[in-house]
Amino acid sequence: MTHHAPTPARLLPWGSPEGKPCYLLTDGSGPLSRVADIVESAQLGMAGDLMGHAADLLDDPRATSDQLRYLLARMGEALTDVCRIAESRDARLLDRADG
Repeated sequence: MTHHAPTPARLLPWGSPEGKPCYLLTDGSGPLSRVADIVESAQLGMAGDLMGHAADLLDDPRATSDQLRYLLARMGEALTDVCRIAESRDARLLDRADG
């Protein structure tokens, strides 16, 4: 009888409609894993773009409080995405180190 190590669960870069984490049981090579990689890349790119926009807006003395609040809300969303990606990647690195 052959025993295989359990497939690690990957934390996906999106949550459920209720905001709960979503996981995928995968070896990392399937189509949903590739979609998750693409989404992670897009989220990181958008976070980087947002940082550039934030620098520009903060340097603008005409920026309104509404603009700054909107920026802060989007930055909070981007930080949530980046933290989820970091958690997912950390878990995958630990799984590889253990394997």
